[in-house]
Amino acid sequence: MKFKLLPLAAAIATTFVPMSLFAADAAEVKAVNPELTQPADPLYDRQQPLVLAEGMPIPDTGLKFTGYARYGFHYSDDVNKYVGAMGQSAGNATGRLGNEGNGGEFQFTKAFIADNGAIWDVAVMLEHWSDNVGLKKFYAGATNVFESQPTAYLWAGRDFHQRPQQGLNDYFWMMHDGQGAGVYNLGLGDIKFDISGVAQASSGTGDSGNYAITTKLHGISVGAAGTLSFLANYGFESDQYYSEADEDAGDGIEGELKNANKSDAFQLAAVLDSSWSMGGTQLILRYAENADNGVFWKTEDLTTWYASFSGNVKSSETFNTEYLVAYHNADNSADVSQSRSNYSAIVRPMMTWNAVHSTWLEAGYSLVDYENAGENSAWKVTLSQNVSFGLAGARPMIRFYATVGSADNEVASKPYQAEQDTLALGAMFESWW
Repeated sequence: MKFKLLPLAAAIATTFVPMSLFAADAAEVKAVNPELTQPADPLYDRQQPLVLAEGMPIPDTGLKFTGYARYGFHYSDDVNKYVGAMGQSAGNATGRLGNEGNGGEFQFTKAFIADNGAIWDVAVMLEHWSDNVGLKKFYAGATNVFESQPTAYLWAGRDFHQRPQQGLNDYFWMMHDGQGAGVYNLGLGDIKFDISGVAQASSGTGDSGNYAITTKLHGISVGAAGTLSFLANYGFESDQYYSEADEDAGDGIEGELKNANKSDAFQLAAVLDSSWSMGGTQLILRYAENADNGVFWKTEDLTTWYASFSGNVKSSETFNTEYLVAYHNADNSADVSQSRSNYSAIVRPMMTWNAVHSTWLEAGYSLVDYENAGENSAWKVTLSQNVSFGLAGARPMIRFYATVGSADNEVASKPYQAEQDTLALGAMFESWW
């Protein structure tokens, strides 16, 4: 293995890709709905749909322009620009700092307050994560419309949906973006309940034929241990699609299903959020049959498990450390070549020098153990120097970074190489607003 010097460079990136929110800032979001935050990161859950609530601040114009974006250059001296083990399945398992590409999401939201006290919002979002700009969201929602359930938020349209994300590995451990309808924050005493029906969007404006029923029970206090949430999802396929050849035959025989191997899938998960005097932690456990992180994408005879433990330790006002360890297992009895386990660990100490400048260092390791083949592994270290809007990693942020890492893939296929040592230099801005 050859080694390369880590040049002096700088600046880290955000720990996640937040969605654009209607609320003006994180403080407002937390005040309205504390469950949109997590102790390890005060903006943790901004990938979730915004849930309006009575008393939420409404701009004078009722219109907000919000979003998230990161753009810059990334130079690498190897075939693969970024560092990872082939087959890793726990997101960006060696860490995302200095190891991620460009893109953004841009949203306009209009809010209305009805004479009867109901609060409505209509939102549209465009995204740019590839060569094309696409319509990611277009929905309407309302709260304070049911007398017996004043906190319930009713929505319909196309939206981000049930996409909890972890920051250090940029992993959406569930994702069901689509178009549908549902209700959030149905009150069951001190506990809240969410339920929605969502269709995966096709390349046009219609449905792909994949559907999901998603549920979440949250706000369950377990005393000093923290707050507990449970999620359960069911995915299924429509049988309304027939082969065009049979329909054109005109023989009166019902056409053969396009989805001849139609299947269903389900997920179960539990999340425990805890806080203490110097930080917070989050424990995630997820199980799925015929699916991985989304029940839209189904694979017969696939069973997956995901477990992670993450958090932060704030040693002082100027020094903070984030960490994450994760395990992902995929057992495919129909195709054993895809059965594997991914073990990963990431740590990111961060030093804040003043209200503008900070230095971050991120180290990550990923191991992929194939059941009947071999092992792939990768490690990465990134140093970044940041110029930011304010303390504690506030955005906008401009960062200058250098990454050094290595991958050893015993089980490799193009474009991966069996062995690769990587040196990367880059500069990037990141912002959410």
